[in-house]
Amino acid sequence: MRSRRVVRGEPGELVVGLERRMAQRRDVPVDPTRRTLYTPGELYDAAAYDDTLDARAYRWAAAPRTPEAALCRALHDHAIDVALERWIGHRRLVGVMGGHGIERDEPAYADAARLGALLGASHVVATGGGPGAMEAANLGGYLSGRPDALEEALALLATVPTFRPSVDAWARVALELLAQHPDGAPGLGIPTWHYGHEPPNVFATAIAKYFRNSQREAILLEVCDAGIVFLPGLAGTVQEVFQDACENFYAAESAVAPMVLVGATYWTRTLPAWPLLQALARGRAMERHVHLVESVDEAAELISAT
Repeated sequence: MRSRRVVRGEPGELVVGLERRMAQRRDVPVDPTRRTLYTPGELYDAAAYDDTLDARAYRWAAAPRTPEAALCRALHDHAIDVALERWIGHRRLVGVMGGHGIERDEPAYADAARLGALLGASHVVATGGGPGAMEAANLGGYLSGRPDALEEALALLATVPTFRPSVDAWARVALELLAQHPDGAPGLGIPTWHYGHEPPNVFATAIAKYFRNSQREAILLEVCDAGIVFLPGLAGTVQEVFQDACENFYAAESAVAPMVLVGATYWTRTLPAWPLLQALARGRAMERHVHLVESVDEAAELISAT
């Protein structure tokens, strides 16, 4: 299993006092003393997206930074660290990375949802928590106990393919689907207000939302101890491929987590990450743990076999 990042204890007395004072400020939308991860209902706590906690926090994060605000963000992200460690417990997480621009009515979205459903039968699905392939994988994981419901869910979501121009309409149809299926499987999203223009998806039952993107990226990769499946994506997905590869390159063989790239043509010609990844892995403990496959079915089979 991959070594997880250890959060060293609770905040000290001085830090707790600072947290409480920051939490009492009316201009701070988040609670830096919180002890749990976010739920979709907490982030989407108003009918209009502009009025939600998620939107208010993004506006606050985008405002000119003061020392007090920087401290509050750091305290908040530490609280999310601690809450995430508690939430994970003994769960085995498999990551799904891929393009945020995939729309709900595209075949690639349906493939990512089917992948999430296959993986969710034996693992907890973790993603970056945003739209596109991330939302689809979280959706599939959420409905993994109800595979018969997936096609109908995809048809409903396809009526609002993207969050542009209306996050309200995009979120509303997803929340409607959640109401129809209130008891889905646990899933994890780890988004960031650094990319706050992309709203979080609601199919992750637990949402570890961070202000600092670099911290969030590292943690997202570290917690996926059962491996990561990489669907086609652009710069962010390529970054995740090689950030994960770096962890595996230096890891002992017992700590290497599988890496599965889906789409031979995409990863060898469109964005030829595979030849470099294969060359990097050659002769290392990670070599037998990196895979290039054509379909999400093959990817799920490889993860299930580990």
